[in-house]
Amino acid sequence: MLGIANHGNRSVALVRDNRQKVSEAFSNTYIIQLCTTVIALLLYFLFIYCWFSGDKTIAYIESIIVLSYVLDITWFFFGLEQFAVTVTRNAIIKIATVVAIFIFVRSREDLWIYALIMSCGMLFSQIYLWLRIRKYADFCKPSWSQVKSNIKPVLMLFIPAIAYSIYKLLDKVMLGAMSSMSQVGLFDNAEKIINIPSSLITAFGTVMMPRITVLLGTGDEHRISYLNKISVRYFTLLVVGAAFGLAGICNVLAPVYFGSEFVGSAPIIAGLGFSLIFVTWANVIRTQYLIPNKLDKPYVISSVIGALANLAVNIILIPKFAGIGAMIGTIIAEFTVFFVQLILVRRSFPMSQYLQPVLFLFPIGMIMFAVVYWIGAYMGNTIITLIIQILVGGFLYLSGSMVYLKVIHDEFFEKLTSRIFHHGRHNA
Repeated sequence: MLGIANHGNRSVALVRDNRQKVSEAFSNTYIIQLCTTVIALLLYFLFIYCWFSGDKTIAYIESIIVLSYVLDITWFFFGLEQFAVTVTRNAIIKIATVVAIFIFVRSREDLWIYALIMSCGMLFSQIYLWLRIRKYADFCKPSWSQVKSNIKPVLMLFIPAIAYSIYKLLDKVMLGAMSSMSQVGLFDNAEKIINIPSSLITAFGTVMMPRITVLLGTGDEHRISYLNKISVRYFTLLVVGAAFGLAGICNVLAPVYFGSEFVGSAPIIAGLGFSLIFVTWANVIRTQYLIPNKLDKPYVISSVIGALANLAVNIILIPKFAGIGAMIGTIIAEFTVFFVQLILVRRSFPMSQYLQPVLFLFPIGMIMFAVVYWIGAYMGNTIITLIIQILVGGFLYLSGSMVYLKVIHDEFFEKLTSRIFHHGRHNA
């Protein structure tokens, strides 16, 4: 979908209080999505008909997924900050999909039914949004001049998406070519674990981008500064806990969750966990400063340089270190993206100022790591060990973080605790 998601989100958020302008922003952006995705759908059919040699029935069924992207207007509701609409949609569709699979999928021969259910689930999830859109916007004729003005930012925001996809895909492709498929399996399983906290980071950015864009429109710089500071502090608090926590439990998590043959995933999980710190910081700069302020060029530059760094490190390290080399390449790539963004915005976005207070979270994470790692080494690789590690580590890190927030007199934390204690006294 090119860079439609980010550009559409931003365009709608800028005019969210004016229904006419929202309608125009939607129409002038969606027409680009409609044209490009319909072309993609036609090319998909052409590929299946002319060159595809696999199961064509499944391939044609999965064209419904491509059709769902033609109708995908999630970005519109994100721009209006109507997240409840998409959450409700996701819950309904996922429950219906699971129920349908249990009812209709009985054997291997029902693979086409499974594919049909999953594909239709995606399609119906988009149709649900179209049934809700009239509440927020009207359909109007696109303005060709406005459509043309949207093409450049859409293409600009497409470049980082391509760069990110390429270097994520290249990790496994290069591992398979320069090492072995077993190393691909170890790396792939480690990524599956990392994708859980990574999806939360992405979700935070999705929420914050339209909020900052709206505040920019009203000129509320004080509120923007406050949200940026709080975002960096609390996102870092979460991701430092996740990074040191995963490093502490990875030697138990890998064999317990994936099986003893995947114990080699443990160091990769630990390393990729620390890459999340740089992902989080870059995500704050991107979603709370660059994209809302239409500074797409620094975003593009940092993404391309990060992809090139990943490629270079992979070429050097994968032949010698296999999965560990790919993990190091990912860490360096994510750090590079963050560092380049930090340099490019240093005069206008005080990221280093926001980061200074949160550095004290790292010693708390180290203490948690040491205790959790010792528990794993002492108790062995069992599910009970893993549960104890998570409970003890969570308690230690949460306690230490609360002390840290209290010591620095964090405004958000003090308001939250004040409300909790006031509510408790009121109930008593």
